[in-house]
Amino acid sequence: GRVYRQKGYEIPEQGRIAKGTAIINLLPVESGEKITAVIAVGSNMESDMDKYMFMATNQGTVKKTPVKEFNSARRAGLIAISLDKDEELIDVKLTNGKDDIIMATRNGIAIHFNEEDVRPMGRTAHGVRGITLRKDDYVVSMDCTEGDGEVLTVAEGGLGKRTKISEYRQQTRGGKGIINLKITDKTGLIVGSKVIQEDKEIMLISSA
Repeated sequence: GRVYRQKGYEIPEQGRIAKGTAIINLLPVESGEKITAVIAVGSNMESDMDKYMFMATNQGTVKKTPVKEFNSARRAGLIAISLDKDEELIDVKLTNGKDDIIMATRNGIAIHFNEEDVRPMGRTAHGVRGITLRKDDYVVSMDCTEGDGEVLTVAEGGLGKRTKISEYRQQTRGGKGIINLKITDKTGLIVGSKVIQEDKEIMLISSA
């Protein structure tokens, strides 16, 4: 639940098949901590001061904090969200305050609501309920959109589908959501959903 700032040019540029640089060599992350999201902002954040960091956890909590609250972030990092035991931050997006939010769970449920349902909060706040989870379910992804688009959903078995956002009726945050993809032995559990545009190309990367 911490945020760090790093100049892009300070990260070594490497080829596609290179192993990369250990994050501990770039940021003072604590033991057991892992990076959840990487967000590009303007120099000194000046061009993004009117935007928000919208966060989601695996337990269905969401939080919206003005970007300006992170302008003083130093190398040692700042608290971005307070997390409960066994709760993890799963994604963070840069939003304009009026974006639509799509949250997807591993058991094939999704919820669609407008971020205006979530009031801005300070850095140390825990957040509010974004989706009410069913038993043994948790959130695997969160994305935002402004206007039309499609939702690409991908499962562990490599199967995927895209569905127009208009088919996901908009609800009030905190609802139980609707069926996103029916889980079978062939599909496996959901690994993520992402808002896409029909004229864009998509890259899928395996975990191993």
